[in-house]
Amino acid sequence: MTVADPAAPRKRSAREVLREIRQPKVAVMLALGFASGLPFLLTANTFGYWLRDDGTSLVAIGFISWVGFAYAFKVYWSPLVDRIDVPLLGRLGRRRGWMLLCQLLVTIGLLGMAAVGTAGGLAAIGAFALLTAFASATQDIAIDAWRIEAASDPDEVGLMTSAAQVGYRIALLVTDALIIAAAARVGWPLSYVGMAVLMALCTIATLFAAEPGRAVTVLRDKPPLWTLRGLADAVIGPFIDFFAKHKAAGLVMLLMVALYRLPDFVMGPMYNPYYHDLGLSKDTVAWVRGSFGLVATFAGIAASGVSAVRLGLLPTLVVGLVLEGFGTAAFALLSVHADAPTFAAVMTLDAFAQSFAGVALVTYMSSLTSLGYTATQYAMLSSTYALLGKFLKGFSGVAVDTLTATHGLLGAYAVAFVATGLTAIPPLLLLLLLWRVQHLGRKSAAPG
Repeated sequence: MTVADPAAPRKRSAREVLREIRQPKVAVMLALGFASGLPFLLTANTFGYWLRDDGTSLVAIGFISWVGFAYAFKVYWSPLVDRIDVPLLGRLGRRRGWMLLCQLLVTIGLLGMAAVGTAGGLAAIGAFALLTAFASATQDIAIDAWRIEAASDPDEVGLMTSAAQVGYRIALLVTDALIIAAAARVGWPLSYVGMAVLMALCTIATLFAAEPGRAVTVLRDKPPLWTLRGLADAVIGPFIDFFAKHKAAGLVMLLMVALYRLPDFVMGPMYNPYYHDLGLSKDTVAWVRGSFGLVATFAGIAASGVSAVRLGLLPTLVVGLVLEGFGTAAFALLSVHADAPTFAAVMTLDAFAQSFAGVALVTYMSSLTSLGYTATQYAMLSSTYALLGKFLKGFSGVAVDTLTATHGLLGAYAVAFVATGLTAIPPLLLLLLLWRVQHLGRKSAAPG
C-alpha cells in the first residue's frame, strides 16, 4: 500500500509571501471563500436557532438539518460542473458561470426562507432551505475547482486555501454571531433578508475573478461529454485516476476523510438550541463569537498553515483532530458552569480547533486532486467527509431527547457532546496508519 506524499513547499522569504498575498486573485479568493461560507450555517446551526426560538422541537430540528445532505451528495452532479458550461452565463467561463448562477439561486432561497418563515410551516421553509443548500453545494464545487486551478503551483494552492478559509470563517462568524444579534433586534426574517443581500453582493467577486486557464488544455483534449467515451471519462475517470495514483491507500484516505469532521458535524444542529436552553442571551452569544471566536479563528488558520509547512500535512491533521475532539467535548462544561467566562473559554478553544482542522483537511484534500478532474475529485473528497456526519447529525435531537429522561436536559447535552468528542479516535488511528505507511514508503524509496 502506498500513500501520496505531496512535496513540501519550499520556505519563502517574508517579501515573497507578502508579494503573493497582494495578488488580485488572493483578494478574489477571500471574497469567494466568504460566498462559500455564507449559506452554510443559514441552513444548519443558525437555522436551528431560529426554529428553536419559534418553539420547534429538537427532534424536528435534527431531522430538518438533513437539507445539508446536498453538500454530501454533490459529487453526483459535479461532473456536470466539471464538463458543461452554464447556458447564457457560459460566456463568463465554466467556473465563473456556475458560481454566478448558484449565487443568484442562494439569494432567492434565502429570500424565500425569510418570506415564508416558520409560520408558513416546516415543509415550506424547509423547501427553500433545501434550494439554498443545493445551490450552495454546487457553488462550492465551482469555487473549489477555481481555487485549485487558479493557483499556478502547489505553493499557491496553500496560499489560496488559506485565503478561502479566512473568507469562509468570516462568513461563519457573520452567520453565527452578527445575525443572532440582528435577530434579537429585528427578528429572524429580516436578518435572513440581510444575508440574502450579502449573498447578492458576492456576485461582484465572481465578475472580477479571472477564469483559470491551467486546466483548459487538459479539458480540451478530453472526448466530448455527449459521447459514450466522454461520459465515462467524466463520471468514472476521476475515480479511476484517484485510485491509480493512490492505490490501496486511497481507501484508507477516503475512510479517514469521512470520519475526520465527525466531532464538528454530529452535534452541529444542537449548538444553538443548547445556548438557548442554557439561558444565554443572543447578545452574549454574538459578542463572544465576534470577539474571542474571531481572534481564535484567525489564530487557528495561521497556526494550521505554519504547521503544514513545518511539520507536514499528516502531522497537522493529527493535531487538528485532537483539538477537534477536545473542543467539542469541552461544551459539556457549560452544563455545569454556563457563565460568560466559561462560555468564552469553550468558544475560543472550539473556534481555534475547527479553523485549524478545517485548513488542514482542505489543504490535504486539495493535494490529492488531478487537473482535468479537479471539480469531481474534490467534490468526491468533500462529499466523503460530509456524508456520514450529515447523516448522523439528523439524529442529534433524538439523542438529546432520549438522554433527557435519565440525565435531565442539560445533562443530556453534556453526555452527547462528550460522546461526540470521542468520535475523533477512529480517524486518529487511521491517520497514524497513513503516517506509518508514508514513513515506510520513504524508507523503501531511499537509495541504498
